Amino acid sequence: MKPVKRIGIIVMLLGCMWVFNNLNTPADGAGTTPGTTDDPVVTKSYVDQQIQQALNGGGGGNTNPTNPTQPFQGADEVKNVALKPGKILIADAGTEFIVRSGNAVIYTEVASGVADLTDGKDLLNGETAPKNHLLSFPREGRGIQVKEGQTSNLIVMVRGGYTIK
Repeated sequence: MKPVKRIGIIVMLLGCMWVFNNLNTPADGAGTTPGTTDDPVVTKSYVDQQIQQALNGGGGGNTNPTNPTQPFQGADEVKNVALKPGKILIADAGTEFIVRSGNAVIYTEVASGVADLTDGKDLLNGETAPKNHLLSFPREGRGIQVKEGQTSNLIVMVRGGYTIK
């Protein structure tokens, strides 16, 4: 082999070793231990936890401030309610009902009614509440009751607050 070729091969090998050595060197900050104060990367859950602690005054993050022994049940929770004949299911403002089984009629103490969001119309006192229609109660004092003459319970899906009279 010619000496020029040998020198070229040696230079090429040294160059490759230099490149691989530099590629294997960790970047700045890469040598830090994850989860320490030196680690600049944090997760969303960590940030959310820190914000929740700051809002709760450093507390444990209880989601139900009114009753710490029971989990908080949000307004989006849907409950199935069985309404007996003779009883009235009164909605809080903003509550939604869906009649699933039985025959129901609208109950209101005022002239205006309940919004049937499925058909896009108002249902007045005494009108039949259609099954599987989304009913919205804009104000308190309005609700539904079992249609007169029906002996079985009424099953209603309820999202929001209500009382049974």
